Order: sequence, then C-alpha cells, then structure tokens
Amino acid sequence: MNIKNAIVETLAYSDIFDYPLTAEELHRFLVAPAERHEVERCAASAPNVFFEAGYYFLAGRSEIVDIRKRRESASRKAYRRAMFYGRILGRLPFVRMAALTGSLAMLNLSKNPDMDFMIVAAHGYVWTARAFAILFGKITHLFGDTICPNLIISERTLEWPLHDLYSARELFQMIPITGSDIYIRLFAVNPWTKSLLPNAVPETFNASNSLNMGEFFLRGTLGSKFENWEMTRKIARFSKQAGFGAETVFTADVCQGNFDHHRKWTDDIYRERLSALDIEKMERGL
Repeated sequence: MNIKNAIVETLAYSDIFDYPLTAEELHRFLVAPAERHEVERCAASAPNVFFEAGYYFLAGRSEIVDIRKRRESASRKAYRRAMFYGRILGRLPFVRMAALTGSLAMLNLSKNPDMDFMIVAAHGYVWTARAFAILFGKITHLFGDTICPNLIISERTLEWPLHDLYSARELFQMIPITGSDIYIRLFAVNPWTKSLLPNAVPETFNASNSLNMGEFFLRGTLGSKFENWEMTRKIARFSKQAGFGAETVFTADVCQGNFDHHRKWTDDIYRERLSALDIEKMERGL
C-alpha cells in the first residue's frame, strides 16, 4: 500500500470516532510503514485529506476538529480521576496490571462517561480480581464515577486471539497505569500488532506492582473455592444477558463483557467508510 492511501485509511478509521489526528498520531497509527517526514509530505497531497488547526481529517469533516477540542476539554477532569482510580485498581488483590482504555484514554468522551479499564490478574484469580474491582467501583459510584473493568485476563493469557486493526488500535491506545513488566510482556507476545500498525510503539512508563498483603489470606483452598463460586455464578448470569455471544468471552482466564458488540460496529462502519472512498480505485490510480 502506498503512503497516501494508508493515510486515507488511517483517517477513515479515526473518523468513525469524530477524531482528527495530529501529525504525530497520524504517523503512529498509520497502517503502513513510513517515516514521519514522509507521512507529512504525502498527507499534503493525499486525496480527500485536509489539514486545519494542527489536525488531519477527511474532506467534508472539518467539524470534527472542534468536536475533538470540546471533548478533550470535557474529558480532562475525568481522565485525572480515572488515572487515580487506576492506581488503586492496580493495588487490589491479584491485580498485576491496570490500564485505562476506551474513549477516555483518548480524551474523547462523548455521551458515555464510563471509565473503561483493562486488568491483568494473577493466574487462577481472574474472577476474584474482578470481584474486588467491582467492589471498588461501588465506592467510586458514590462520587459520581462509573468504572468498568470490561476486560480482565490472566497473566498467562496475554496472547490476543484476534489479530485485527480494532484490537491493535485498542492495545496501542490504552494508557498503562500499573504493571509495567506485564505491559511489556503484553506486546512481546503480540508481535502481530506491528504488522498492522508498524510505526506504533508501546508507552514508556515504570510502575510495577508489588504483591498485595490481602492475597496471603485468599490463597489456598478457601481462595480457590471463592474463585470457582464467583466464576460459576457470574457466567450463569452473563449468559442470560442481552448481547451475550460473539464478543463476550467468559472463562477461567478471560472475562470480556463486550455486550454492545463494539468491534463489529466499528468494523462495519470502517468498511463503509473505505467503500465510500473507493480505496481500491485509488490504489489503481483511477
């Protein structure tokens, strides 16, 4: 793929979320390998690409520049609170990594003010870690904030099962808060992300977790019984919930509650955007 077409495809993806890109972001999320100076040079003459107020966007979509600015301004206070909550989540029993995900990680909150988190838990304690996270969420709710640990996986299940653009973007867009060692391992076992986003690199930070003393009392037979009880009753409950199926995964090592099928929604809209832009015709230079 030539760089100009890659620029259009990259902007088409971000356009789904009303999110124009800076030059740095366009280079980072570009779906083809390139140097930043090449990206900026090609963007200046790429079809259907415009630049305004420091942002690149598709033709006819200049309004998303103001949308992004408004959302960034409105998201900053929630972002600071979410980072604070994330540090606490990272200290809960059996939590090995906590990262902010979703629209708030991009300072792009729209109607949904929820704070989404990905958590990596100790092997054999995914559902116990989730129980503590949900309990903590009840406390944050008293202060008007809703935290959603939408994805909790075992530290032995870091390999991503789906190798698609949606997953790659989610991984690179997340903001790691605790567990730098696990975060590094996450990308080490998922080298496929570089084939989809060859210019992106993981965030650099140093915040490894120390073991929580509460874990001492929850290990052994009692802890295993609680883990199995919690997993069994929650899976039985979730299996009856609307949206259960294609994008929900509930096992001993994974708790993924994407009941809204956000991946499918994003992929469908993305395909529509590319079809409207007729990328194949652009590739042939017609």
